[in-house]
Amino acid sequence: MQEKSYFKIALSGMVGNILEWYDFTLYGYLAAILAQVFFPSEDPIASLLASFGAFAVGFFFRPLGSVLFGYIGDKYGRKKALVISIMLMAFPTFLIGLLPTYQQIGILAPILLIILRIFQGLSTGGEYTTSVSFVVEHAPQNRRGFFGSINLLGAVIGIMFGSLMGAILTFTMSKESLIDWGWRVGFLLGIVLAFVGVYIRRKTEETPIFLEIQQNGHNHNPLLKTVKEHYKELLIAVIFSSLQGVAFFLLFVYMPTFYSKFLNIPMSTALFINTFAMVVLIILIPVMASISDKIGRKPLLYISTFLYTVLSPVLFYLMKSADINVILLSHVAFAVISSLFMSILPTVLIEIFPSDVRNTAFSVGYNISLGIFGGTVPIVATYMIKSTANLISPSLYLSVVASVVLITTFFIKESYKNKL
Repeated sequence: MQEKSYFKIALSGMVGNILEWYDFTLYGYLAAILAQVFFPSEDPIASLLASFGAFAVGFFFRPLGSVLFGYIGDKYGRKKALVISIMLMAFPTFLIGLLPTYQQIGILAPILLIILRIFQGLSTGGEYTTSVSFVVEHAPQNRRGFFGSINLLGAVIGIMFGSLMGAILTFTMSKESLIDWGWRVGFLLGIVLAFVGVYIRRKTEETPIFLEIQQNGHNHNPLLKTVKEHYKELLIAVIFSSLQGVAFFLLFVYMPTFYSKFLNIPMSTALFINTFAMVVLIILIPVMASISDKIGRKPLLYISTFLYTVLSPVLFYLMKSADINVILLSHVAFAVISSLFMSILPTVLIEIFPSDVRNTAFSVGYNISLGIFGGTVPIVATYMIKSTANLISPSLYLSVVASVVLITTFFIKESYKNKL
């Protein structure tokens, strides 16, 4: 395959994830505003918890989305699943931007919001994992780590855009304007990326591995086969993805709220810190993934999980000082650690499953874990701080999960030289 074709494949995987994660996490960054718009309460913490509850609902439906899109991807093609998933994210996001508020239609407003979040959850349950399968199956063997990181790169860019959009809105608008109409802007703009993504994906070719599966006959029940024959690999996918969920959504989605609510830092400043840390993460993801193509996946897994385990409480302790420079350096340190783990996780999970169940197995394992450990992070972190009165407590959650993944790494085989 020519370099131009590889670029088109990579762009196809990336653009969908930019849109999906921009749309999905913009909600998280505007949670404090949306709490007042859709979940008004006399207790601001209770209102925020309700808003994060609606955020978590989308994650709870990710496993169902993973089964749906995993089945479509394994039976009808990775390409078809990707085109459907991007449309299923775009339209609910656009509709969120048009929703009436609680003041306008009462309890129906949060109900409609939750329904649209459910559709978003179904979409994200299939988008990321299917796009990883699509890109890695097109990639040359000696560059699978690099190409597997492209989709995560797109996801982080999308989340960074969400963070940047939140920062711009909170910096340029008064709180009254944001509550009145400003929060809608970010959601409505997402429709532009949707049209770009659908156009690019329609122009790409199906993966040669799926075409080979198609010639040899379909696997009619990839989920059943996964559970019966590949349950150990499925458990590994759940365990490894738990760290992805906790680390990603604690460090790059929840932290602006943490800085604003508990350290009294202006939300615009908190979002700019978060955006800068994600720029560092974006730069390092392809670098670390390329290194894994040379030395293997396990060395990076050992280093990253050890650093998460040991340094998370230390970095949170430093952040507690509320010194902007210290917070920025600590957040960047987390970005460096995260790049070691997150850059290679997608490829590791692709490499442990056979091609006829790969899309379903990867999607289900990854999304079950993120449904449990990812979407609940804002609620868990807020509750831990409220119940313990200790700002460092969320870091202990991250440390424990990382230590479990560190131990599990000893029991898996190196996979970077495996044939797909």
